[in-house]
Amino acid sequence: MKFKKETAVGLFVLIGLVAVAYMSIKLGNVQMFSDKFYLVKADFTDISGLKVNAPIQMFGVKIGFVESITLDQEKGMASVNMFIDKDVKLTDDAIVSVKTNGLIGDKYLKIAPGGLGDPVKPGDTLFDTNPTIDLEDLISKFAFGKV
Repeated sequence: MKFKKETAVGLFVLIGLVAVAYMSIKLGNVQMFSDKFYLVKADFTDISGLKVNAPIQMFGVKIGFVESITLDQEKGMASVNMFIDKDVKLTDDAIVSVKTNGLIGDKYLKIAPGGLGDPVKPGDTLFDTNPTIDLEDLISKFAFGKV
């Protein structure tokens, strides 16, 4: 009888640990199988507020996420590595912009597709980028009549 109780408790604990691991992966937006994506890079003069795992959208549809953000001191730019869904084909004349959800929402990347450029291969860099708009700077310019 005691053996059955211990087995039941052990099974319950195991199921609990599996559930916690599953929720951690799902809620943490951890990508277990990165073969669904390909890497594309972009350099920005300003990405204030952009975070790792921020969504990347095209036409309002999520097509990927920000994999990493690093500082390139030689160029004086922020370098962003993006994972783009393999089904989405980009050209090298696509425009990448840092946008905000709402007035004070989270930052995300918006890609406006090109059309006449060469296809982007994994590891390529998109050069046409628009930095984030500094709302505080814009408001202060408007308030002091410098717009």
